[in-house]
Amino acid sequence: MEGEVAHGIPFLKEATIFLALAGLVVPILQRFGLNTILGYLLAGVAVGPYGIAQLGDSVFGVPVSAFTITDTEGVHSIAELGVVFLLFLIGLELSAPRLWAMRRLVFGLGGLQVVLTAAALTCAGIAAGLGVEAAVAVGAALALSSTAIVVQLLISAGRLASPSGQVMFSILLMQDIAVVPVLLVISSMASAGETSIAMHLAQSLALAAVMITAILLAGRRILAPVLRFIGARQDRDMFTAAALLVIIGTAEATSIAGLSMALGAFLAGLVFADTEFSHQLEVEIAPFKGLLLGLFFLSVGMTIDPAIVLQSPLALVGIIIAVSLIKAVVIMLLALAFRQSLPVAVESGLMLAQIGEFSLVGLSLAYTLGVVPEDIARLLVVSAGVAMALTTATSGLIQKLTDRLTTPARAEHAPSTARLETAAPDNHVIVAGFGRIGRSIGALLDARRIPYVALEMNSKAVTMARKRNLPVYFGDVRRLDVLKNAHVSTARAIVLTMDSPSANADVVRLVREAGLAVPVVVRARDKAHAGELYAMGADEVVLEAFEASLQMGEETLVALGFPREAAHSLIEDQREAGRRELADAARAGKSDTA
Repeated sequence: MEGEVAHGIPFLKEATIFLALAGLVVPILQRFGLNTILGYLLAGVAVGPYGIAQLGDSVFGVPVSAFTITDTEGVHSIAELGVVFLLFLIGLELSAPRLWAMRRLVFGLGGLQVVLTAAALTCAGIAAGLGVEAAVAVGAALALSSTAIVVQLLISAGRLASPSGQVMFSILLMQDIAVVPVLLVISSMASAGETSIAMHLAQSLALAAVMITAILLAGRRILAPVLRFIGARQDRDMFTAAALLVIIGTAEATSIAGLSMALGAFLAGLVFADTEFSHQLEVEIAPFKGLLLGLFFLSVGMTIDPAIVLQSPLALVGIIIAVSLIKAVVIMLLALAFRQSLPVAVESGLMLAQIGEFSLVGLSLAYTLGVVPEDIARLLVVSAGVAMALTTATSGLIQKLTDRLTTPARAEHAPSTARLETAAPDNHVIVAGFGRIGRSIGALLDARRIPYVALEMNSKAVTMARKRNLPVYFGDVRRLDVLKNAHVSTARAIVLTMDSPSANADVVRLVREAGLAVPVVVRARDKAHAGELYAMGADEVVLEAFEASLQMGEETLVALGFPREAAHSLIEDQREAGRRELADAARAGKSDTA
């Protein structure tokens, strides 16, 4: 009974260990030059069932079980959400039209890579002494690379939108689609003949086509209205919960249909890529993605058994070299056949040469069904973990190698492909709040052909604006990440038109504390509020009542017989005097604060 009370929360110990590693151990490893992914992999080896758990029951009087994780399957199941969120964010940046523009790389290059690599690895397995069925199962599983590791490395290096990044992502996306056929092939080895395998594959592909079409076509008609309804409440917690529901619900739907959860999340991202919610969704999901992806890398490290590395080092090295060489050569040749440059082919081949996380799933299934012997399966699993770790450790060297192969002339004549990222606005204005004042400013900017991006928390206002093809997005401008998504670093100015004085003040404070030099024009209700905004770093403050009184004053003078130009000149003098008064008050406030 005491044990039940002490461990009433599932995975509480595992969560504590993970947070300690993420907050303390991994940052320390980074200080020694290790990248984040490699740090998580090494930490996973240490706290997994093959690490310090092998030292005994206690260390220095402390039970080893207190800081080790034994339920690797449970942790890995939760950690898969990291890959799910990663693929959602990639889909959010890509959008369906851009994916369609890449169809030749995804379905042509990616499809051939899976088939030819699996065939080559099957032949290598037969040559190494495996039976035909075991060789086919191993070849199909090892043909898959690590989506999580490669995509995260590309994002960290800022190369996801590069030509090589697009080739790699296209292949990885096709591999995610091919996970189900691969698992069906392995499952069919245990009981069915070739006819059953072909039937299962046909059913799987038909089901995949139906699910993908249904999600893409019905997503905006069902999911987008849900987010608009939640967004109308202007409650960030509710919006975050709704976003998580959309992602996990779509991933679960594809999982129930027998497809990859990551594929479902990717399709959900495509649905929302060109909607008004893209900026805010990216901000809300990014923290979950970062932590869960770290947990995923930790769970991969737990599969590495150092004892096998020590017992069979030559076999391990031989497997890694053979598999990496076969995959690299196949991908390089295919990339060149699809008219990619030599540097792109080399980088893509070397980065995708490792064994991926879905390979572990396939190998586990093959061992469970008795298709692959246990000793072979364990050796291949460890090889996969080590290969992933080597990819993270050598990614910098691979990039340097391909950079040396790339000459200025080649770079200029590199084949053009669809970008994975949205085009960044150049020299634009960010308008915070798209109510009456925001719409007026937007119309003024449009009339002078000045590009702008408007951010608004009222989903109804956003929907109405986007129906008129206006560049308005749902987003909380008080979040620095939202401003970054709106490319604040290249903005000409930020105009704060929101009704809430505290919200306007929060944004001014946020911009200045972040060290951004962009000019800020802000709306204020009274002189006291205006003085505070100037003291915070606002460049221009406009008083609502003051401006309204000046306009009424000008019209009053005209009605009394003053010429329009004379009345306008008098009002301008009064406006300038008011500005000086506010500026003097702001300087006085700064001096008092100092």
